Amino acid sequence: MPASSRASSVRSLGTSPLSPPRPASSVLSAVSPPSTSALPAMLDVPNGNSSAKGKGKQRAVDVVPSTEGLLHSVTSGGSTDARRKREGDRGTGDESESESEEGEEEEEEEELEEDGSTPSPEETEEERPPPSPRLEKRIRDGVGEDEEKGKEQAEEQEEDEEGEAGSSAEEDGEGDEDDDEPTLKYARLGGSTTNILSKDTASAIAVCSKYTILGTHNGALFVLSPEGMLIKRFHPHSAMINDLSIDSTCEFVASASMDGRVAIQSLTTSEAHVFDMQRPMRCVALEPFFGKRNTRQCVSGGMAGNLILSEKGWLGQKDVTLYSGEGPIWAVEWRGTFIAWASDAGVRIYDTATSQRITYISRAEDSPRADLFKCNLRWRDDRTLLIAWADVIKVAVVKERESKRVVPGLPSATELYVEVSAIFQVDCMISGIAPYGKNGDLLVLAYTTEEDEDNEADDSSAQRRKAGSRPELRIISPDGEELSSDAISLRNYDRFQCRDYSLCPSANGQSFLVVSPEDIVVAQTRDESDHIVWLIEMQRYEEALHALEKSGLGTVGGFDVTDVGKKYLEYLVEEGEYDKTAASCPKILGINAKLWEDWVFLFAEKGHLETIIPYVPTHDPQLSRLVYEMILAHYLRHDEQALLRTIHAWPHEIYDVSAVILAVKNQLDRTRASDSHVLMQALTELYILNRQPGKALPYFLKLRDPHVFTLIRDNNLFTDIQDQALQLIEFDEDLRKNDKALESESRHGTAIELLVDHTHSIPIPRVISQLQESRKYLYMYLDALFDKDPHLAFDYSDLQVDLYAEYDQKKLMDFLRASNYYSLERAYKICDNRDLVPEMVFLLGRMGDNKRALNLIIERLGDVERAIEFAKEQNDNDLWEDLLKYSENKPRFIRGLLENVGAEIDPIRLIRRIKNGLEIPGLKPALIKILQDFQLQISLMDGCRTVLYSDCRDLALSLHRSQTSGFLWTGDTPDQATGEPIFPHLSGAPVPASLPFGVRFLSGPAYLGTSAFPSLASADTTLSSLSPIQPVTKRDQLVAASLLASLSTPDYEEEDFDVRPVEDAERAMEDKVATVKELKEKLVQERRRSARAAVRVDV
Repeated sequence: MPASSRASSVRSLGTSPLSPPRPASSVLSAVSPPSTSALPAMLDVPNGNSSAKGKGKQRAVDVVPSTEGLLHSVTSGGSTDARRKREGDRGTGDESESESEEGEEEEEEEELEEDGSTPSPEETEEERPPPSPRLEKRIRDGVGEDEEKGKEQAEEQEEDEEGEAGSSAEEDGEGDEDDDEPTLKYARLGGSTTNILSKDTASAIAVCSKYTILGTHNGALFVLSPEGMLIKRFHPHSAMINDLSIDSTCEFVASASMDGRVAIQSLTTSEAHVFDMQRPMRCVALEPFFGKRNTRQCVSGGMAGNLILSEKGWLGQKDVTLYSGEGPIWAVEWRGTFIAWASDAGVRIYDTATSQRITYISRAEDSPRADLFKCNLRWRDDRTLLIAWADVIKVAVVKERESKRVVPGLPSATELYVEVSAIFQVDCMISGIAPYGKNGDLLVLAYTTEEDEDNEADDSSAQRRKAGSRPELRIISPDGEELSSDAISLRNYDRFQCRDYSLCPSANGQSFLVVSPEDIVVAQTRDESDHIVWLIEMQRYEEALHALEKSGLGTVGGFDVTDVGKKYLEYLVEEGEYDKTAASCPKILGINAKLWEDWVFLFAEKGHLETIIPYVPTHDPQLSRLVYEMILAHYLRHDEQALLRTIHAWPHEIYDVSAVILAVKNQLDRTRASDSHVLMQALTELYILNRQPGKALPYFLKLRDPHVFTLIRDNNLFTDIQDQALQLIEFDEDLRKNDKALESESRHGTAIELLVDHTHSIPIPRVISQLQESRKYLYMYLDALFDKDPHLAFDYSDLQVDLYAEYDQKKLMDFLRASNYYSLERAYKICDNRDLVPEMVFLLGRMGDNKRALNLIIERLGDVERAIEFAKEQNDNDLWEDLLKYSENKPRFIRGLLENVGAEIDPIRLIRRIKNGLEIPGLKPALIKILQDFQLQISLMDGCRTVLYSDCRDLALSLHRSQTSGFLWTGDTPDQATGEPIFPHLSGAPVPASLPFGVRFLSGPAYLGTSAFPSLASADTTLSSLSPIQPVTKRDQLVAASLLASLSTPDYEEEDFDVRPVEDAERAMEDKVATVKELKEKLVQERRRSARAAVRVDV
């Protein structure tokens, strides 16, 4: 029954769904186990006096009722709003009845709290609400419904072989449920099972990692592979097999049969054991690792009501009755050291480690008959037991705590107790239960019944007469919420009842076998592949594509990423979502050029070409030229701006540029001039891309594009602009007026700079001829040429003088000074016409008319300093005389001459020319300044003299030392005067045994010796052996003796003679520097004294 459509038909034990919720104490009292005082009598367990020896610590057995057990109702699935609506619809008619029953329920709660009992079955039956109609969910993974129930068995087998399996859904809920992804996928167990079940019916099944063991009603055992292929077959029984158990090693299987025998068969050898219990056996369980244990323990139970533990002893098989007296043993499960079994009274757990029972979990008093609805026991782990019986699920957890029994002298022991952590009551009967997933969920095989079926549960004949309903697999969360529900159509499900079905999990918990007498369906957890296939079936292609890429599976269900992507794109186109389709194309189409071309043409056919254009690749992959040219043609007709942007963005290699140029030119011819701006821009770009920049130049000039100069430079188009100089300059001037920043970059503009830098390609005369009518541009061009090289435009020097006089008089003087190619007379005339006196003075000076030039300075400019500077430049005494003569009666000029006079004129000469009685403002400071300058000159001359005297003294002393010093000479020693060897007859000859040597002085005296050199016995003997060549003084003798004494020193080196002159030179240089510093300080002090004296005179 689908979770989203099922009405809230789940009830809490002892509470009516239509009544207000009870207090927490009332709910707990309804589900709490009996009081502690009543437990020993009910459990029939000794009062704790018995003990058993076990490994480890001693553990006492004590049954502790759980006070933490909670009651959970399994809520129906679907949205909250839907559930509220269903509850409202159901509760509308019963509102008055609920109010009338409220008082009675409070009284019942008080009575229950007083005696601790639970409501009677009659009361609970009255409180149950009628179950709601069920919706069945279609499972697309392989389990189908037989359409015709009256067909023959052969036809049914044929349908099974074709793989028609699945589940169906009711028409009113199918549309809503299709949006919910199923949790499990289903498939019939193939292989040999079809053939087996066609001849016999299944009654029990067990699964391990290697085998699937199937028991039948005829007492046969079939050992199958996980895929259902027959491996072995045994026939240990003569009647129906009720239960199977496989040990952990997958080596032995035990079977319990209605023939009263328990058989243990080896799956790998011929070993077999059969035990005849004389009464029909309902259940059996092998100890864990049965094949590796020596004890070979096995526990079994049946209609005799005895739970028997069989083991291998010294003398044969040994049977021990663990428990009896509570009716037939319906189920048993062994996990670790714990054995759990169910009887008519309830469920008990036995600890094999201590050989004691540790708990008893009673069966609800209002439960149906145990033989009609079997008990299902399943260990979730070594300590958690799942109990599903009829419509109630309990979760029991085995825990440890310190024992309350204290034995003197022994350490404290631990004891085991069981806590019922959760209780669920569902709106169905349970045929099987198994743990599901890692979140604590439960997988329940549910068998739904009508309300009258529940009331007539005791009438077995009535049960047999009713047609069976389709079983369901439900997933329930730990909180009691139903997560999913799938109705499964098994073969001939209408013939079977709740007890005929079973649920068996695989060893890894990833698959589950749903078994009916005539069919076996495998339910598996859906993996990523199933999720992707479901998304594709639901047309949720975007999610499927993302999941497929993330999974890395490559191909799922025959679909790869490209196939899913194509389906997604086709779906989007059908929905009219062209923008989303185009945006998805790069990710889906990838580098498949053929797919790209197909989809581009599809968009063009649909009239949405502009939508996909931004996503069309230009490389990796590169499409055919036809695609790109079609896009450009589309833009040319509909969006010229987009055409220009596309030309900028796309590489020109991917389309035929010449063909596009022709199309754009044709369109430009048909377009008005006012609207042709964008097309001309596109044309310039296309010409450049086609390596025809010369053809783009006219369009650049028409567009007034500032990049025209870059175009000319980059493509060397200087010959193309020889006749467009004026047009370029005018265009550049317009740009400079509009953009002030360009004025600071170049004084005359980019165009003139371009013309000047490439005069070899753009001849100067050709440019000048174009600029004759624009004198300003002509001035700018010639001025730029002059700045680059004054000799470039020497043929136009006279024109430049005229232009400078008109547009840049400040630069005229620089040109007159730098150029020698202009006419002086014409230049003077131009300057005279414009009254440019400084330039006229310069030109008169160059023409040699200095007196006239000086007269201009004096008469027109009245600038004394300029007149003095002009006189200094000409260095003419007559000119100085004229200046003095002119200044005799002009006090301002006299004072200026006195203040600026230098070495060129004697101040006395000027002072003598001053007439008596002539008042000259500032004469006294001027005279004081002259005297200070003379004093400064005297001080400088004294300093220079001191330095000169010091240098002369040092040089004289050095000369004297050189003249009075002797030097050693041998046969190879050259004469300092002539450069010839002193003993020419010995020069170059073999060295004799006794080489003459001597000591000579520049003053003339010399000594000559005959002893071998440099082996000298002593200075005295050597000196005495020397014979003077000419008379010497006493001083010369002493010097010669000292030289000879130095020769006899063992550490003699020639470099020793050079040290002293170097030190003397350094010392002399230091003396000079000190003298200059001292002189400088004296000059500074003298100037300061003169300044203070001038101040005193003014005062």
